[in-house]
Amino acid sequence: MTESTTADRRTGTQVFVRAFTALRIFTGLVWLSNGLAKVFDVGKIDLGFFSGSLITKGAAHAILSRASEKTGIAPLGAFYRDVVLPNWSFFGVFLTIAELAVGIGLVFGIATRLAAVGGLLLIGPIWIMLWPTGGYLWEYPAEDLFPLVLLAIVPAGRTGGLDRRLAPRFNHRWPF
Repeated sequence: MTESTTADRRTGTQVFVRAFTALRIFTGLVWLSNGLAKVFDVGKIDLGFFSGSLITKGAAHAILSRASEKTGIAPLGAFYRDVVLPNWSFFGVFLTIAELAVGIGLVFGIATRLAAVGGLLLIGPIWIMLWPTGGYLWEYPAEDLFPLVLLAIVPAGRTGGLDRRLAPRFNHRWPF
């Protein structure tokens, strides 16, 4: 192997690692901002040059309500209608804390894989409930599922994250 081939591989690896770091941080900011939207009950952001919406507790309740009514997967819809929504005072707080944890974990690279799996556990059931309803097929996979699946597989927190410091303490067996 020549020096230029080795250098090309190293450069390619660095690009790949940086791309996953950017994906991790961006995905974490999405989750963190939606968690903060629930804490402060702020659903609209208007900075003049940029405006957008975030998901507050009320919006999350409405999304879950619609998904549980539209789904053809009766047991999952029934669980959300009969357990989650009637106990929203608990589950709304749980969702807020979970979104903040996923966001902080991804942004700072703390237990990155666990944070990504946590995000999948939160968004997965909603996507499953909405899948057979004829909505836009790629909305949840492209925005939420695929990035989280990739981050659950790749130890992206070991570059520019605290997982890099934790891995040596666990003899490089740090699973996250």
